[in-house]
Amino acid sequence: MYAVVVDGAKQLRVAEGDAVRIDQLGLKPGEKVTFDKVLLIGEGEQVKVGTPTVKGAKVEGEVVREIKDDKTYAFTYRRRKASSKGIRGHRQRHTVVKITTVKA
Repeated sequence: MYAVVVDGAKQLRVAEGDAVRIDQLGLKPGEKVTFDKVLLIGEGEQVKVGTPTVKGAKVEGEVVREIKDDKTYAFTYRRRKASSKGIRGHRQRHTVVKITTVKA
């Protein structure tokens, strides 16, 4: 059984046993997470699509750890100008969640 859930501005396709990276939640490892906004639930040929969400459906998971993504760099360059802003780096923080149950 799989489901499509909404986390912030992202939609994720999850199934039981999957480990997904979502935006940082600030929770400790072992704590429970519940996704109430389930857009779709499917199992084989049977698919239940919500309008906009599936009523009574929820996906539960457990926090595994919090990680930092690879560093990305931002550099501004203007051709034929004497100005160039320096390099700025950013490391996005994520929470790794293991999906435990998908309830329809």
